Amino acid sequence: MTYQFVPQYVKDITPYPPGKPIEEVERELGIKNSVKIASNENPLGTSPRAIRAIQKALRTLNRYPDGSAFYLKKTLSAIHRMPPESFIIGNGSNELIELIIRTFIQPGGEAVISDPSFLIYSITVKAAGGKSAVVRLRDDYSYDIKAIIGAITRRTRLIFISNPNNPTGTIINKKDYAWLLRKLPPHVIVVDDAAYREFVRSSDYPDGIDYLRDTNRNLIVLRTFSKLYGLAGLRIGYGVTTTELAGYIERVRQPFNVNTLAQTAALAALGDSVFVKKTLANNQAGLDYLYGALERLNIPFLRTQANFFLVRVAPFLSARQAFEALLKHGVIVRDMTSYGLSDFIRINVGTPAENRKFIREFSAILKTKL
Repeated sequence: MTYQFVPQYVKDITPYPPGKPIEEVERELGIKNSVKIASNENPLGTSPRAIRAIQKALRTLNRYPDGSAFYLKKTLSAIHRMPPESFIIGNGSNELIELIIRTFIQPGGEAVISDPSFLIYSITVKAAGGKSAVVRLRDDYSYDIKAIIGAITRRTRLIFISNPNNPTGTIINKKDYAWLLRKLPPHVIVVDDAAYREFVRSSDYPDGIDYLRDTNRNLIVLRTFSKLYGLAGLRIGYGVTTTELAGYIERVRQPFNVNTLAQTAALAALGDSVFVKKTLANNQAGLDYLYGALERLNIPFLRTQANFFLVRVAPFLSARQAFEALLKHGVIVRDMTSYGLSDFIRINVGTPAENRKFIREFSAILKTKL
């Protein structure tokens, strides 16, 4: 049946490709003890403080969540030295992306999106009846800031920047970031998606909240509790912007969009410095190990400022072939074909045992191709 009332721009959307549950993959392939290093999750689990707070909050689930996220905003305000009214709390940063697009893009409106970058940007813009002006990354997989400014038209309302960029792990440096904001027309807002900001080690990384704090700007910075704090399954993130822009986004936000357990866990996780230190130490040690192992195998890769990176599997394998071969060996990685990167897989840092298993199984697969 063809539903004529469904807008063509919705029919044209290619859905975001989800992965199967790890238990189902094991059942289908008849394998056990598989590892998943495909979704940029925290391999150490969830903040213990968050877990304890969730357990206490279970007795309050007969009540609606705090629609204003009062205590979480108050704590974030103290951390970032921004007014509580400048924060928007979302059901993951994905919902915040959708809320921003619903607020500022009308049918026919435009957003500037770099490629490759997070697929949700273009999908959500299209779902709102908008159009994406796509700007290719440079040959070194960095953002082409001048081309981004050059792609702006009178219909442009948003520029999406993933910094560090998913899937490349590259960043915009301070000079380019400042130039972008300086050249920004008054009718355009930059959305700085800083989901992986905590993993950055470069001293040349621009923290967007610093720029917001200095002066009012057409800038929205997104952060998440999914990665560093291990709360991906609860779906909670936040945006920081001017109080005026935050007020507009609040107009389209549903009143109880973030559940009680997510708010409780996020608030507790912010104080879990021990878990944060362990996570960051595991990430750096894991990158050092994986970089060294891949170099010994003569396999090219992109160095990252996040907790994931791209591994070039060509000319031995295509991304799909590598994904399927590793899957049969009990290692789940991300096939980057949907991002237009058919020569690459993306992996995130796992535990030491998971990292070793990936290298061991990947090495065995490569030997059959040499």
